[in-house]
Amino acid sequence: MPIQKLTSTNAFVAIDLEGVPAAGVVRCAPKILQGGAKDLARSLTYTFAAFEMKRSGASAGINAAADARGEAVAAFVEELTPQVAAGDLSITAAKGVESTELAALSDADDRHPIAGATVGDNDDLATHLAGLGPVIAAERVLGGLDGKRVAIEGFGTHGAALADAAAARGARIVAVSTAKGAMTAESGIEASELRAGWQSAAEGMVGDDAAPAWKVFGAETDVLFTGSKMGAINHETAATLTASAVIPHAPIPYTARALAVMTRNDIIAVPDFLATAGPVFAWWPQGEADDAAAVVAAASAAIGGALDETASHQEGAFLGACQRAEAFLSTWRDELPFGRPLAS
Repeated sequence: MPIQKLTSTNAFVAIDLEGVPAAGVVRCAPKILQGGAKDLARSLTYTFAAFEMKRSGASAGINAAADARGEAVAAFVEELTPQVAAGDLSITAAKGVESTELAALSDADDRHPIAGATVGDNDDLATHLAGLGPVIAAERVLGGLDGKRVAIEGFGTHGAALADAAAARGARIVAVSTAKGAMTAESGIEASELRAGWQSAAEGMVGDDAAPAWKVFGAETDVLFTGSKMGAINHETAATLTASAVIPHAPIPYTARALAVMTRNDIIAVPDFLATAGPVFAWWPQGEADDAAAVVAAASAAIGGALDETASHQEGAFLGACQRAEAFLSTWRDELPFGRPLAS
């Protein structure tokens, strides 16, 4: 996978497929590993392919200490603005970067402004779909969520949207974790309380006396939404899960060995590149692009349809979805990218 190294600051962009527009996130920390960036880019490549979009995944990293972060991000933005303006690249803020710092890139980007439209009184459309997509996936593979116990591992910026969508379908949220810890309540946690708590605290709504974050994996639950980090579920964690289905809400949450364990234990392991696809329908909408409700309906139908097609695959939902994506890639690429989207 090609790595584009910037000249103005210690930063890079991993671009999976050459010759087509690329999109992905940028993260900033003292050390961003290229291997992880390549994994993130690959996941998004498979998202685009699964929904027949001729685009490439990308992932950028800015290596900067805290006291040099602002200058490094500014240099990154300045150097990449011409590439974004040319339509070759789209960049979204992720860990360590604020979306306001990418204003110049956003202004130059060709993504549709409908992505920033407010849905209800709460979220922009892209955030709403980031939370809705995993819930649509869970609903399809389990035949509904009414009465189902749900745990949300790695509650983050779209966590409130996810909780709202799950609760609206009758699910009971029994466990939640953030970077600060985990909380459980068999009687259920109100989605409105989660939203209010998340908005009032930098890292979420659990207090100093919270259980360790990993405790969320031990909750008795029907559905586990996971996505705190790449490789959040390894084979050892997978062996302890009680959930009937594991649904990613962020890219690359489980390893290849974890996938094998979940398959052996008859746990439905939904592919991250399907469940997290929602925002791409807001960034590049089809049909009634100026109607947020129409975009939501199109995204829901597409994600649901993809799960209907792949969930009963004889080799499991993950491999079924990979083959769906690769079938499209084969129609316009001479070679498939090497390696499927799983954590190292």
